[in-house]
Amino acid sequence: MLFFSYFKDLVGREVTVELKNDLAIRGTLHSVDQYLNIKLENSRVVDQDNYPHMMSVRNCFIRGSVVRYVQLPPEGVDIELLHDATRREARGG
Repeated sequence: MLFFSYFKDLVGREVTVELKNDLAIRGTLHSVDQYLNIKLENSRVVDQDNYPHMMSVRNCFIRGSVVRYVQLPPEGVDIELLHDATRREARGG
Protein backbone atom coordinates (compact mmCIF):
# COMPACT_ATOMS: atom_id res chain seq x y z
CA MET A 1 0.00 0.00 0.00
CA LEU A 2 3.04 2.27 0.35
CA PHE A 3 3.41 2.83 -3.38
CA PHE A 4 -0.32 3.14 -3.97
CA SER A 5 -0.65 6.03 -1.52
CA TYR A 6 2.50 7.64 -2.91
CA PHE A 7 1.25 7.47 -6.50
CA LYS A 8 -2.12 8.88 -5.48
CA ASP A 9 -0.28 12.02 -4.37
CA LEU A 10 1.23 12.33 -7.87
CA VAL A 11 -2.13 12.53 -9.68
CA GLY A 12 -2.05 15.48 -12.06
CA ARG A 13 1.72 15.36 -12.55
CA GLU A 14 3.60 14.23 -15.61
CA VAL A 15 5.25 10.80 -15.34
CA THR A 16 6.97 8.40 -17.72
CA VAL A 17 5.92 4.75 -17.56
CA GLU A 18 8.28 2.16 -19.03
CA LEU A 19 6.66 -1.15 -19.86
CA LYS A 20 8.23 -4.60 -19.83
CA ASN A 21 8.18 -4.63 -23.65
CA ASP A 22 10.49 -1.53 -23.65
CA LEU A 23 7.70 0.88 -24.66
CA ALA A 24 7.93 4.14 -22.70
CA ILE A 25 4.88 6.41 -22.46
CA ARG A 26 4.91 9.91 -20.99
CA GLY A 27 1.73 11.57 -19.84
CA THR A 28 -0.26 13.16 -17.04
CA LEU A 29 -1.16 10.72 -14.28
CA HIS A 30 -4.95 10.68 -14.12
CA SER A 31 -5.52 7.79 -11.71
CA VAL A 32 -3.96 4.77 -10.06
CA ASP A 33 -5.59 1.88 -8.19
CA GLN A 34 -4.49 -0.60 -5.53
CA TYR A 35 -3.09 -2.94 -8.22
CA LEU A 36 -0.97 -0.05 -9.53
CA ASN A 37 -2.94 0.06 -12.76
CA ILE A 38 -2.27 3.49 -14.24
CA LYS A 39 -4.39 5.78 -16.37
CA LEU A 40 -2.53 8.47 -18.33
CA GLU A 41 -3.98 11.45 -20.16
CA ASN A 42 -2.29 13.54 -22.86
CA SER A 43 0.08 10.63 -23.36
CA ARG A 44 2.75 10.29 -26.00
CA VAL A 45 5.31 7.65 -26.83
CA VAL A 46 8.87 8.59 -25.91
CA ASP A 47 10.45 6.74 -28.87
CA GLN A 48 8.07 7.53 -31.70
CA ASP A 49 10.40 6.14 -34.38
CA ASN A 50 10.13 2.58 -33.03
CA TYR A 51 6.41 2.78 -32.19
CA PRO A 52 4.75 4.89 -34.93
CA HIS A 53 1.43 3.06 -34.51
CA MET A 54 1.19 4.49 -30.96
CA MET A 55 1.45 8.14 -32.00
CA SER A 56 -2.33 8.61 -32.15
CA VAL A 57 -2.94 7.33 -28.60
CA ARG A 58 -3.72 10.23 -26.27
CA ASN A 59 -5.28 8.49 -23.25
CA CYS A 60 -4.30 5.05 -22.08
CA PHE A 61 -4.84 2.52 -19.32
CA ILE A 62 -1.78 0.52 -18.30
CA ARG A 63 -2.13 -2.71 -16.37
CA GLY A 64 0.13 -2.71 -13.32
CA SER A 65 1.64 -6.12 -14.08
CA VAL A 66 3.26 -4.86 -17.32
CA VAL A 67 4.99 -1.84 -15.74
CA ARG A 68 8.76 -2.04 -15.38
CA TYR A 69 9.49 1.50 -14.11
CA VAL A 70 7.68 4.72 -13.36
CA GLN A 71 9.89 7.78 -13.73
CA LEU A 72 8.77 10.61 -11.50
CA PRO A 73 9.39 14.33 -11.83
CA PRO A 74 12.28 15.39 -9.55
CA GLU A 75 10.11 17.90 -7.73
CA GLY A 76 7.59 15.13 -7.04
CA VAL A 77 9.97 13.09 -4.91
CA ASP A 78 9.90 13.84 -1.18
CA ILE A 79 12.72 11.70 0.21
CA GLU A 80 11.82 12.31 3.86
CA LEU A 81 8.21 11.29 3.28
CA LEU A 82 9.35 8.06 1.61
CA HIS A 83 11.78 7.30 4.43
CA ASP A 84 9.09 7.83 7.08
CA ALA A 85 6.52 5.75 5.21
CA THR A 86 9.03 2.93 4.69
CA ARG A 87 9.91 2.90 8.39
CA ARG A 88 6.23 2.78 9.38
CA GLU A 89 5.56 -0.06 6.94
CA ALA A 90 8.58 -2.00 8.23
CA ARG A 91 7.25 -1.71 11.79
CA GLY A 92 3.87 -2.99 10.66
CA GLY A 93 1.91 0.15 11.33
